Amino acid sequence: MRLTSLALALSLVFIASTQAEPLPEYVSDTIVVTPSRFPQALSDQTANTSVITRQDIENSPQATLPEILAQQAGIGVRDLYGNAAASTVDLRGFGAAADQNVLILLDGRRLNDIDLSAIDWAALPLSAIERIEIVRGGASVLHGAGAVAGVINIITRSPLRQAERAAAKLQLGSYASRNVQVSGNLAGETAGVRITADHLRSDGWRANNANRQGSVNGDARWKTVLGDWTLKFGGAAQTTRLPGPRTVEPDAGLDEVATDPEGTNTPLDWAKRQSYQAGLNGRFALGRNELMLDLDYRNKQQQAYFDFGGWPEYKDADLDMWSLAPRLRVPFETGDVAHSLVLGADLQWWDYRLLTSNAPANIGTPINDVDAEQRSAALYARDELQLSPATRLALGGRVEWFAIDAADRFDATAPGGLFGSGAQPGGQDETQYAWELGLNHRLDPQHALFARVARSFRFATVDEVYGFSPGFLHEFQFLKPQVSHDAQLGWEWGRGGSRLRSALYYMRVKDEIHLDLYSAGVGNTNFAPLERYGLELDAYRRLQTVDLHAAYTLAFAEFTDGTLDGVALDGNAVPLVPRHKLALGAVWHIDGRTRLSADVQYVSRQRMENDEPNRFDQRIPAYTLMDVKLVRQVGNWQLAAALNNLLDEDYYSYAVHSTTNADRFNAYPLPGRNAWVSVEYAFQ
Repeated sequence: MRLTSLALALSLVFIASTQAEPLPEYVSDTIVVTPSRFPQALSDQTANTSVITRQDIENSPQATLPEILAQQAGIGVRDLYGNAAASTVDLRGFGAAADQNVLILLDGRRLNDIDLSAIDWAALPLSAIERIEIVRGGASVLHGAGAVAGVINIITRSPLRQAERAAAKLQLGSYASRNVQVSGNLAGETAGVRITADHLRSDGWRANNANRQGSVNGDARWKTVLGDWTLKFGGAAQTTRLPGPRTVEPDAGLDEVATDPEGTNTPLDWAKRQSYQAGLNGRFALGRNELMLDLDYRNKQQQAYFDFGGWPEYKDADLDMWSLAPRLRVPFETGDVAHSLVLGADLQWWDYRLLTSNAPANIGTPINDVDAEQRSAALYARDELQLSPATRLALGGRVEWFAIDAADRFDATAPGGLFGSGAQPGGQDETQYAWELGLNHRLDPQHALFARVARSFRFATVDEVYGFSPGFLHEFQFLKPQVSHDAQLGWEWGRGGSRLRSALYYMRVKDEIHLDLYSAGVGNTNFAPLERYGLELDAYRRLQTVDLHAAYTLAFAEFTDGTLDGVALDGNAVPLVPRHKLALGAVWHIDGRTRLSADVQYVSRQRMENDEPNRFDQRIPAYTLMDVKLVRQVGNWQLAAALNNLLDEDYYSYAVHSTTNADRFNAYPLPGRNAWVSVEYAFQ
């Protein structure tokens, strides 16, 4: 409680300092694409939108993208192993279901898949990112299923906006970490190409925690008399050892978190992932109208081995995805009102195959051979009306058709298949709709109000559909689509380098899809109704040589009805949602070539996963992290050094409680104090 009070006090002091003197006049505006799927000024948005700039990324002492996102209001991050390989980004308190309720885009292209695998954050080197756009609140009208809590769009750097250059970087850190990055940019007046590649090796903080990964990303753009074309391509490969959880059971005198946080009980477990993607985008001017066309393909192959104490399981999954997204922006006027109408369609095809066995050598004769084909098609329209120079209104709607067909071929004669089972084939067809209504009213050049209401939805993934019956037999459990209604009201003061944004939000979710891995033979389900509400504050202050940032989140996530395991849920808190989160950051520009940055993040305690009944006293403890980084530019050389978890905090951000023993839980300890240094040389 004392730390919570301190966090609130620091936030209020910071916000008060931003109001100490008048803000500078508005000079320029950031261009964003996520809220409308076309380039548009940030100040015109009716959605609660913020941007992490290229400079913010370079200043941050964080080494991974999820850690950078964690400094933003409304965003929480959970990690299992401290290497971003299994990080979950949670927007507005969805807890265990966060991965499927926050839509992650790369240049407008969906990264969320129809399985439950985490986003491959490691395949997105920070050096390739131009900015990150964050839209809070339901955004299914433009972005479809899964955009329930909001959208995070990672925009990569354009070769046409950079000078011709090549760079090489070497980073060395704790736990025998070594990261090599190379990049090159070649551009002319009408064409350009950018290539970025990196390779990382780390032994990890814990036993059986080694991580090996590499990625290549490319971007080719050219302008023609017919329009602009962009080709994006890339691939990544990762091998991760899985140290598993540490167990705590006081009644048995067991506390591996305290006595052996770096150890492992799963020395044989591992996972691999390979992915490839390519996308072609065309942008054409048709008089006053603007046409955009996206065609994308992605393939992902995953293998994982779990020993399970001598009862091994090996999984081999292959996923292909095609998408086509044409859209048209039509500006027109009706009287004194200017319109910007966006009309579009989204078509997606998914082909998923999963093989299971008891060993990699036996995967040729799998126990289960699961095939699933998912298709979706959507039409949407969204109009923005400039009612007056100060007032902008947005309204839109979407209808989406969804179908999935799945089959499971079971072979009892396969090695390890004696006690297995297969699911009966099945399918599901659904139609869902979304709508939104937003308003932005600028009171004066320094003050703006925004308000928005929306309906969003999501469908169950293949992994949520394929589960066990109460008799422990495989079956396809087709769940109802999840529907969310949300409202938000906000005020923004100032524009540019110094500003303050505050927002109140409320969400009511019906039929929330829940993956139940821990209840014996219950399988997946649709939850009783839930509500989420809270406050988000963002403050930026630019002083003479110091940039300051503060972000505070007050989040409530509660059940409003229903029962689970015979326990009434009404009023119970949703697990894995901290009530308070505060992030403070400062960048000191010591001179034109040297800067020192520091971040402090406080996260309050939260209930463990599997504690929907709220009957366990043990919580994930609150923690405070501090990170610092020093950067020095010397000619074409850039030298950097960072210390992460400077206070050497013992902490974990994820834990799951036992369903059978009220005194037992598993936690995933995260690294203590660690450091890295880097040297980069740019040829230009």
